Amino acid sequence: MPDSEQGRLSGTADQKRLPNGVKLLIGALFATGMANRAQVVALGLLVFDVTGEELDLGLLGLALFIPIFALAPFTGTMADRYDRRKVFAFGLAIEMISTAGLFVLARGTPDSIAPILGLVLVFGVARAVTAPASRALPIDLAPPGLVERVVALRTVAFQTANIVGPLVAGVLFTIDRSLPFAISLLGLVVAVVLLRLVPATGVSRIASGTGPRQALRDALEGLRYMRRTPVLMGAITLDLFAVLFGGAVALLPAIGEKRLGVDEAAVGFLYSAIGIGALITAAILAIKPIRRHVGVVLFGVVAVFGVATIVLGLTESYVVAVVSLVILSAADAVSVFIRATIVPLATPENMRGRVLAVENVFIGGSNELGALESGLTAAWFGLVTAVVLGGVGTIAVVGVTMLAFPALRKVDRFEDLRPASV
Repeated sequence: MPDSEQGRLSGTADQKRLPNGVKLLIGALFATGMANRAQVVALGLLVFDVTGEELDLGLLGLALFIPIFALAPFTGTMADRYDRRKVFAFGLAIEMISTAGLFVLARGTPDSIAPILGLVLVFGVARAVTAPASRALPIDLAPPGLVERVVALRTVAFQTANIVGPLVAGVLFTIDRSLPFAISLLGLVVAVVLLRLVPATGVSRIASGTGPRQALRDALEGLRYMRRTPVLMGAITLDLFAVLFGGAVALLPAIGEKRLGVDEAAVGFLYSAIGIGALITAAILAIKPIRRHVGVVLFGVVAVFGVATIVLGLTESYVVAVVSLVILSAADAVSVFIRATIVPLATPENMRGRVLAVENVFIGGSNELGALESGLTAAWFGLVTAVVLGGVGTIAVVGVTMLAFPALRKVDRFEDLRPASV
């Protein structure tokens, strides 16, 4: 294991202040997250405005998932082979193209979602590129002994964006359907500017040959590493199926209109409620990170996520819906914090891009497939049944994975985690 990596995992920080490079990266991640969340909310509102069909909300998820699934072997290798700052910026440039196109479409009066889905596919390509690089960079830049704090601050930035983005999108959408996409484009520009100021990380990179076949071999190496590391496979499997069954958030435009009887601005606040619960939790974790019984806590919060999803599906009260979303998102924030710490710490630094790319297929992709599953279930069985079944499925996943991956359940402290020999 390289000395830099060993120090990052087990060393003690000589100072408590974060370097400016970490702060700039956190700012770039916030700007990116705000832009993405505003765009996703505006997309849902736009599509539901055009067709009024829950299934079409699920098709948005499918359009986002296809590029992530197809490109993961190549984008993960890119993040391990090249400067991750430049890979991240390249992905953001692709996002700008997609967002500009959506802005133009929203300015008109689309009568079909086909061109929207086409641009969402481009957006999915961008997310496939940015995900492994952007998620590895905080760990790469974290000073010795401050890994958990950096991860928590990254989560704070992400969840703050989850509040600001949807709230801004919901309000602006009521004024002009194109305005949320304009704000998203501005956020992406800010992110690129900040990213250019982030210093080099100095982490080791893979030095194998180039070409599609080598990229595929490199990706398979990351997948094999995951398969022989039970803690990694357990964490990823748990979130994969929990998110797959718990994709009710994609149905919020339909829940707001059909169950709660509220307008687009109120739906935007429902999305913001997700960020509120997660932000409060992330802020607590930044001050007081989880130190003991990590595995048990992970399974517990995912079960809470399932229960809150069931409540969301059954209620007709806007207040209860908001509270359930706050609880649901708080539980999810703890889960994300634990997984975002476990996965990089249990992975060699020159393999993080590939492992995180594969994880992004399972976890990030499962968000989109979860949206598709929720849309299909709602179309077949009704809105309430779709959400409730998702919550029940999440709870069932917790029970199965606790039995299947005892190594994850037994994880006590983050500092006990070490990458296996490659």
